[in-house]
Amino acid sequence: MNTTQDKHRMASRFRGYLPVVVDVETGGFNAKRDALLEIAAVLIDMDENGRLLCGETIAHHVEPFPGANLDPKALEFNGIDPYHPFRFAVPEREALLSIFQAVRKAIKQYDCNRAILVGHNPTLDLQFINAAAERCNLKRNPFHPFSSFDTATLGGVAYGQTVLSRVCQAAGLGWDSEQAHSAIYDAEMTARLFCRIVNRWDECTENSDDK
Repeated sequence: MNTTQDKHRMASRFRGYLPVVVDVETGGFNAKRDALLEIAAVLIDMDENGRLLCGETIAHHVEPFPGANLDPKALEFNGIDPYHPFRFAVPEREALLSIFQAVRKAIKQYDCNRAILVGHNPTLDLQFINAAAERCNLKRNPFHPFSSFDTATLGGVAYGQTVLSRVCQAAGLGWDSEQAHSAIYDAEMTARLFCRIVNRWDECTENSDDK
């Protein structure tokens, strides 16, 4: 077992939590009733200098669970055809197991205790993950059940913007509206934003400590 001194720097950066960026696309806003249609998770890495980096992306198109509701307005917004043959969608259980296994591996790699979901207004994302895990009877959900990091709040503090596209532009990351509202694109942009804000904060803190 690692001692406190032996543990990776990531373990102490967020009080033992490993940040993992998640975005979902759904068939509505009710996590118990509406379909989970896309899920993407971006692992967050840390270099030898303590700077955060975007790591591996794990993403799946997801089959609507039996009896799932599909709100036409939600599908019009995200542009998803749930039954399109070229989606190559997988069942919820397969999608979650793939992500949960990768997250647990990263937790062990960085000597953390648990993952914490990072998202842009992440309440919905966490609710859908928890509801899907419950439907699939997955007991080993690696994410904290109710805590999360919100890049809308962080963006408001760091850049005075809260809409994801505007925060990313203010942070100098750009924004492609053609790719927006896909789980992969939104998760990867949110991950880049999270890393940018945390690294910027750490740099400011280090510079302040040097004075």
